[in-house]
Amino acid sequence: MNYAEFLEAVGKRAGMPAAEAAKIVGATLTTLSEGVSGGEARYLATQLPEELRGYLHKEVDFAERLDLVKFLHEVGVRAGTDEERPTECARAVLTTLREAVSPEDVESLESELPKDIRRLLHPVARGVGP
Repeated sequence: MNYAEFLEAVGKRAGMPAAEAAKIVGATLTTLSEGVSGGEARYLATQLPEELRGYLHKEVDFAERLDLVKFLHEVGVRAGTDEERPTECARAVLTTLREAVSPEDVESLESELPKDIRRLLHPVARGVGP
C-alpha cells in the first residue's frame, strides 16, 4: 500500500478527505509508537510507505504504558480533533495499518498493546439486526 492509498483508506473510514486524514494518521502513529517497544516501532516503520516512517521513529526501546483513554486523548490533542472523533479516527488509522502489514506483524503489534487499544485494530461491524 502506498502513501496515497493509505491516506485514502483512512479518509474513507473516518469520513474525511484524504488531505485531512494525513493529520490524524500522523497523530495516531506517533501515539502508537509511544506505546510499543522501539524495536516494534522501527519494524512497523519498515512495512509502511516512506512518508509515514518518521511517525514511528523512536530513540528509546521501552514502551510507555498507555490505556485507551490516554491513547485517544493524545491522538485528539495531536490531531486537533474534537472529543467525539479520536476513537473513530484512531480506528480508521489502525484498521488501515492492519491491512498494510502482514498478519504476523499485526500479531506482534497486538502482543505489545493493552486489550482496549488492540480493539481499535479491528473494524466495527455496522450490520443491522441479529
